[in-house]
Amino acid sequence: MTQSPASQEYREKQAGDLRPGDFVYLPGDGPAEEVATVEVQDDDYGVPALLLVTTHDGGSVRIAVGSSVPVGDGVPAASPDDVTAGGPSTSPEVEADAPTGPAVVVPPRPAAPPAHTGPGAEELALIPGPDGTPESVVRAAVAGHKGKKAVQALAERLAKGINTKSGSCLRDLSDLAFDLCITLRDPDHSLEVADLLNVLPFDGNLDRWASIERSLALSSFICREAGQAERAGVYEKLLRAPESQEEDPFKALVNARVRQRALNEPNLYDKEIFRAIDNGNQESEREWRLLRLEALLFLRAHGGSATIAGDELDRRIANELEAVRA
Repeated sequence: MTQSPASQEYREKQAGDLRPGDFVYLPGDGPAEEVATVEVQDDDYGVPALLLVTTHDGGSVRIAVGSSVPVGDGVPAASPDDVTAGGPSTSPEVEADAPTGPAVVVPPRPAAPPAHTGPGAEELALIPGPDGTPESVVRAAVAGHKGKKAVQALAERLAKGINTKSGSCLRDLSDLAFDLCITLRDPDHSLEVADLLNVLPFDGNLDRWASIERSLALSSFICREAGQAERAGVYEKLLRAPESQEEDPFKALVNARVRQRALNEPNLYDKEIFRAIDNGNQESEREWRLLRLEALLFLRAHGGSATIAGDELDRRIANELEAVRA
């Protein structure tokens, strides 16, 4: 009677780590079978989703890429004629008689994409520290815009106390930086406000990171427009911080593919903008164009897109700036 994995010694292995030659327990009570081939099957978005594993005994099983499977440590029994003091025979006669068909194995775990390292201490020194408390930086930033109710309201709320652990506070800072740069054409004070966010590390909270990421993209744009390429590069490295957090190479590769697809097929709110234009709703059109501008700034800070050339990206950013400032 065959034994199930539960009654034999076995261990679990990440499905993406399976290789030809491993011994895997298929569903049921059979013994572990030797893996012959492993084929990766993508989902409709081009992301690895399933592994099709076939064995030398003719079995096959489909496994989700994120699953763990029971594997054994067994090896095929060797006959005495095949064994020498150094192990199995590797004489030319034996090799000549071996099958020579083409390999059909698709590696399930390709090498991870190159990791993006963060900026060093010398690069971070290009970002000046705040001149005073965060609250005083905010008050100074809006001092020259007395009649602008939107930024004054934001500044008044922030001046009561800036808590960088608060997602709503980070969003207010990000909104203030955008209003100063995009609407009021005050990039210097915008950058001072943005730098209160830019130095905050990625802590795994994507909701909080969205405001920081938005601020970094804006800061990169401001510095490149001002000819400060090195400082812009620091913001761009900080923008990529989440990309270096995943330690598992397979998951890092999947994340990279999803991220690249988002960069190549960004949501630029075309339908929403055209709908607002058709309805004659200028305020709605402006709000959607601001979202489009944010998306374009992110693309530029992230190194561009395979579907939008650099010159075209710059042209679109200029167009949106003109439209929202009109």
